[in-house]
Amino acid sequence: MAEVEQLSYDIADRSLAAAGHRRISWAAREMPVLELIRERFERDQPLAGMRIVACVHVTTETANLALTLRAGGAHAVICASNPLSTQDDVAAALVDEGISVFAIKGEDSDTYYRHLNQAIDHKPHIVIDDGADVVSTLHRQRRDALEGMVGATEETTTGVVRMRSMERQNVLEFPVIAVNDAETKHFFDNRYGTGQSTLDGILRATNILLAGKTMIVAGYGWCGKGIAMRAKGMGSRVIVTEINPTRALEAAMDGFAVTTMERAAAMGDIFVTATGNINVIDRDDFGNMKDGAIVANAGHFNSEINLAALTEMAGEGRRELRPFVEEFQLSSDKRVIVLGDGRLINLAAAEGHPASVMDMSFANQALACSYLVQSKGTLEKRVYNVPTEIDQHIAKLKLDSMVIEIDTLTDEQQNYMESWEQGT
Repeated sequence: MAEVEQLSYDIADRSLAAAGHRRISWAAREMPVLELIRERFERDQPLAGMRIVACVHVTTETANLALTLRAGGAHAVICASNPLSTQDDVAAALVDEGISVFAIKGEDSDTYYRHLNQAIDHKPHIVIDDGADVVSTLHRQRRDALEGMVGATEETTTGVVRMRSMERQNVLEFPVIAVNDAETKHFFDNRYGTGQSTLDGILRATNILLAGKTMIVAGYGWCGKGIAMRAKGMGSRVIVTEINPTRALEAAMDGFAVTTMERAAAMGDIFVTATGNINVIDRDDFGNMKDGAIVANAGHFNSEINLAALTEMAGEGRRELRPFVEEFQLSSDKRVIVLGDGRLINLAAAEGHPASVMDMSFANQALACSYLVQSKGTLEKRVYNVPTEIDQHIAKLKLDSMVIEIDTLTDEQQNYMESWEQGT
């Protein structure tokens, strides 16, 4: 097991631990792949002596990842990757398990970065990042903690974009595994997880009927595809906005209307951003919206909605209608509703992705950490994909847990696939 280190934490309320334990156990029922990996980790100790800082959404699913890392011999330290995504009972349960946690739901920006630095104070060997905040902080403000770094993994599209930018600029100081880009991650977590949990967050916050509403989905990457698919299934008319011509064409071929945000602004009842960019919904768009239009974000950062402009437009006309629902009065006949302060709505107002898809995502995280340790000293300072054999292994374990059998190639078929002599 990992070397015992002093427990340190900053959480909302340790007395919530019992409720957290129950919810973590419930999530574990839907995470059979991670459970198999945990059993193997307990036996083989592939992370022995490693200090792992995980900047993650502190949910029941990530709690099971933390317990798996500890089972593998690591000393795990947890901090929040989003101020509104922490589940305080889960944080308390992890502290009860002896895991250092720095996360409080609703923490302000100063507290968020203080927690991040408190986690870095543990001098990690490996960072599990969710948006690249720890990695970027290590490179900009905390270079004192770079010594001993083995590598990092990244959970999100946004974070991978930031780290590939660091690689291009030759400033990346250690290897990074792009967990987000694994097929068993983005095909399922981003599409089915985000698709379902985004609508879950919107519905929990508002209790509106989606059928008959027009939903504008900004971005048709894997997250946007999932949101559009699920909204259509709930009876919404879906309009997609995009900057990438191939994705726009794909959305059109999938049966969705495609237009610009400038034109879509006047049509939408509900707007959901999923681009990873900034000011996707901007000042002019707010002015063109219907009275009572609802705006939510499914991207990692709250930069996609220009809240500064909206706040300026509303002046004093801003009020909370219910938890995670805020009204901005722009004129006597124009109100815009923002959900979850523009942060990840599936985690701000709901519980994030279902455990069954996070099972694959966090299986990738656990095995990627093990791979970094095994490959220590052999990897360059760049961004790597998850090795194909790990990706395929996770897919096979998931199929086994679902009691699904698939075919395998015969020798004849294998030879045919590797041959160029046989034609039509």
